[in-house]
Amino acid sequence: MICKHLEWFDEQKRKEQLDGHIARSKSASFGFLTVPEDEKVKWVCRHFNSVARHYDFMNTLLSFGIHHLWKRRAVAMMGLRPGDRVLDVCGGTGDLARLAARATQPGGGVTIYDINRAMMLAGRPKLQKSIFRKSICHIQGNAEAISFADNSFDAAMVGFGIRNVTHMQRGFSEMHRVLKPGGRFMCLEFSKPTAALFRRLYDLYSFYAMPFLGQLLAGSRQAYTHLPETIRLFPLPDELAQILSATGFSEVRYRRLTNGIAVVHVGVKTGA
Repeated sequence: MICKHLEWFDEQKRKEQLDGHIARSKSASFGFLTVPEDEKVKWVCRHFNSVARHYDFMNTLLSFGIHHLWKRRAVAMMGLRPGDRVLDVCGGTGDLARLAARATQPGGGVTIYDINRAMMLAGRPKLQKSIFRKSICHIQGNAEAISFADNSFDAAMVGFGIRNVTHMQRGFSEMHRVLKPGGRFMCLEFSKPTAALFRRLYDLYSFYAMPFLGQLLAGSRQAYTHLPETIRLFPLPDELAQILSATGFSEVRYRRLTNGIAVVHVGVKTGA
């Protein structure tokens, strides 16, 4: 019998992560913990402050390097063109930004927009080595209140970050707002593996191996227990597609990667 904490939550529990329930309950989830709605951002910032220095190394180690393939596929699905202006929400250490900067040259640019300064600083040395460094800039800000005017960007993307935004739907609405009509949207997130046996192995790896390695190599077991907890609370691909459509995106579609461990959603902002 699988341990209780390894179980995947049902639809009702996943709905409790949406803005409406959070507004009614005045509480939000931080992994399996319940925290006051207005304090979650502090919990998230403390979490990423603690992992920022080791973030890139641990991502590559724990995913066996596959996260780089996921990110390349996700950016490719956006169909970026030279000259495009791209917003990378929750852009952190800049992996997606580097890929997008390459695709938008000549003439384009990428703005990394993240609430956590430590994460952006951790990625600066890597970005400074890129030949596209002059086309990437950083702005610290909250994804729920993006500090750009309506219709400012040709594309907007968020990779492995929307799970940590307190009001996820508000974050999606803000990305929709700052996109130009016809602008392209992309969300790359973790999800539930589709094959049962693979999912059991993934569960054991997530809740036992990852926290052990997090403690051993990054000095934080809790930080790498938090990750699989948030994944189990996140909407499944069909549910997320419905949320994006309700936000106003059209042509919403998604692609599962590596048996569904990660999923890429894309959409378009329509209208004048």
